Amino acid sequence: MRPELNINFLAVLVAVVANFIIGFLWYGPIFGKQWMKEMGIPADFKPDQKDMLKSMGFMVIGSFLTAYVLFYSTNVWRASSWHAGEDSPAYVYGFFSGFYTWLGFYLPMQLNNVAFEGRSWRFFAIGAGYYFIALQTVAMILSYWR
Repeated sequence: MRPELNINFLAVLVAVVANFIIGFLWYGPIFGKQWMKEMGIPADFKPDQKDMLKSMGFMVIGSFLTAYVLFYSTNVWRASSWHAGEDSPAYVYGFFSGFYTWLGFYLPMQLNNVAFEGRSWRFFAIGAGYYFIALQTVAMILSYWR
């Protein structure tokens, strides 16, 4: 028996947009100055518009890939996907898939930034916090909007 998972690309698109907005706010008005300081970027630095558009394009691609894969890891655990009973509330799947994805994949990469690149714990906290909030948001959207 295989799970029956029909991806909702509109939900994936909304999750990508939400992730983009969270990234803009997190690395802009919320923690932008602290992040720039930790990265060693001067406060008066103005990025080239072409480079900025290229970076945002890569972020959108990465956000799409994350949302696409997270859809499957969020919904594969539902009993209804296997035609095997009733589901738990949607937030259960959203929270745990976002949390365990963060704990097992994103948090170790952030720890490696400290261990091997000499980044500060403040840099770690900014990045780890962003990924936790972003993954929770994306997973909740995908969990509720199947």
